[in-house]
Amino acid sequence: MATKGNPGDNKSKSSLPSLLIVAALCCFFYVLGVWQRSGFGKGDSIALEITKKAEDCGILPNLEYETHHGNQSTSFDDPKQDVKEIEPCGEQYIDYTPCHDQMRAMTFPRENMNYRERHCPPDEEKLHCLIPAPKGYVTPFSWPKSRDYVPFANAPHKSLTVEKAVQNWVQYEGNVFRFPGGGTQFPNGADAYIDQLASVIPIENGTVRTALDTGCGVASWGAYLFKKNVLTMSFAPRDSHEAQVQFALERGAPAVIGVLGTIKLPYPSRAFDMAHCSRCLIPWGANDGLYMTEVDRVLRPGGYWVLSGPPINWRVNYQAWQRPKEELEEEQRKIEEMAELLCWEKKHEKGEIAIWRKRVNNEYCRERDSRVTLCESSNAANVWYKKMEACVTPYPETTNSDEVAGGGLKPFPDRLNTVPPRIASGSVPGLSVDSFKEDNKLWKKHVNSYKRVNKILDSGRYRNIMDMNAGLGSFAAALESPKLWVMNVVPTIAERDTLGVVYERGLIGIYHDWCEAFSTYPRTYDLIHANRVFSLYKDKCSAEDILLEMDRILRPEGAVILRDHVDVLTQVKRIATGSILVDNRRAVNAAVFGSPAPEILFSPLELRTDE
Repeated sequence: MATKGNPGDNKSKSSLPSLLIVAALCCFFYVLGVWQRSGFGKGDSIALEITKKAEDCGILPNLEYETHHGNQSTSFDDPKQDVKEIEPCGEQYIDYTPCHDQMRAMTFPRENMNYRERHCPPDEEKLHCLIPAPKGYVTPFSWPKSRDYVPFANAPHKSLTVEKAVQNWVQYEGNVFRFPGGGTQFPNGADAYIDQLASVIPIENGTVRTALDTGCGVASWGAYLFKKNVLTMSFAPRDSHEAQVQFALERGAPAVIGVLGTIKLPYPSRAFDMAHCSRCLIPWGANDGLYMTEVDRVLRPGGYWVLSGPPINWRVNYQAWQRPKEELEEEQRKIEEMAELLCWEKKHEKGEIAIWRKRVNNEYCRERDSRVTLCESSNAANVWYKKMEACVTPYPETTNSDEVAGGGLKPFPDRLNTVPPRIASGSVPGLSVDSFKEDNKLWKKHVNSYKRVNKILDSGRYRNIMDMNAGLGSFAAALESPKLWVMNVVPTIAERDTLGVVYERGLIGIYHDWCEAFSTYPRTYDLIHANRVFSLYKDKCSAEDILLEMDRILRPEGAVILRDHVDVLTQVKRIATGSILVDNRRAVNAAVFGSPAPEILFSPLELRTDE
């Protein structure tokens, strides 16, 4: 076989990209995606129509092509091995969350919420079946109607309608749940509550773009912040408040199952412009302020922390809260003391709302340094399954008292395509200003190609979108629209840690290892984008396991876009069509783009245009 760059091979090599382009744009490998579970839903004529068009492309089914690998194999599985059929799971697994399984959780210590953290099953206990949808499942409402209404059949859990009835979380009306926009601390609606915060925090002008809601309930705060163009990462545990995160995602609000317990949050340092706790039941003063220290880590210099509910205004409310006033007084004292050690400036306290602001740099914090232990900066990005530390994350160095540590950000949307400070400063090895701009330009081209295949990509049909290997977030940036949001996942084994860059662009995301299940409920994403994910994990775990997890979290009638090396896609197609898609009731709609340069591993510096 000729090697790359041999002049004698120009003709054969030039034909390869053309063949692959045609194959890609006609959905040559239509692998995972839109389907209808017979008897469970009403179907989606739009998605089925796109599937029909894909099937009518007329691409030769046995198209042969030559890769740049020679005889080297990048497959996950032995191609000679028989592909087994994968059957549906039992109905008891309709809401199965592998790493947050209730029965497994009860075997772990309850101290510091350890049992509510991620505890994934070992390989021998993993389910190898397809998670079914509940009977009567229907296509969710489009945004913004989905913010206020969720079909009962999609998340048939009524407990919160009783438990939180007086707090206006959720109401059951006929065959739908209605979400009035209330919360424990804002029973009269999130809009008025957000307006209160906006009188202190610059929410209106794009200065605050990314927010973190700890103990989010059904995520009404985050859902209503979309009006202000603020993107909120909400999290809550899977606990007695049944299905709260599931409701959040059904409504079209970003959320994950999570808790402040013993391990660090799966977000980078200096990520969020604002963090929020509205009666979230997190013991902020406990463990020597460990949880406040973790919030400080993920809060940007100049960012805001909002605490509403106990113990704020305890003098007035201790009787209503049915707690001893001495206990509440001590709790607030510890919070105030820890905020001072973190060098936060208290900006506001009125009623049951208190607001602090993190200083913009360390110039204002010299006096506190002798009273706190600073973390080693080399460990700042190492958070996956790492224990929280009793230390304060240091500010990046500055040259004067007005400079924002780590670099200032433009208001959104200007920051979306502006070179992020971590790139401009050279903080991410191997990335430059030029490579960032090239990556941005390249993904705009890729997304335009996707849109030519799937005409409804940015129509609002896909609200909850996941990018499984987000890189610099340029896929999400190219899609940016009030009709959708993207969960940008940076794999823990990625060559570079780019999640901080994603946040500096005004986008949100999370660290994750795709050898494990994601911290979400089944059927929570409308579209999944997997760029070179299978190549990345080819020696780490089974492609079948990754495909099963994609199947679990993808909504019925959702779509998948796979982009990878041609030989890898061949194997993925074989597994998917031979096992996962054995059910002919599933209509497939996935554009899969093969790379004409299989020897190039995923790298923002080396991505090639292959459309």
